[in-house]
Amino acid sequence: MSNDPLHGKTLKTILEQLVDFYGFDTLGELIKIKCFTENPSVKSSLTFLRKTDWARKKVEELYVRTLPKFS
Repeated sequence: MSNDPLHGKTLKTILEQLVDFYGFDTLGELIKIKCFTENPSVKSSLTFLRKTDWARKKVEELYVRTLPKFS
């Protein structure tokens, strides 16, 4: 069993959970990237995050910090 909270989670799942929890408005405030603030969608955000390592890392870090709040 992995202790990594990201283990087995797709980027899509992570992003969808964050959007459901925060909404794009708050996500855009927490992580300042255009894909969250200008015409945001899960699809366009995934495209950007898959190409942009630093942004993906920020999303993953936010997800790990938010995990306790999901339950």
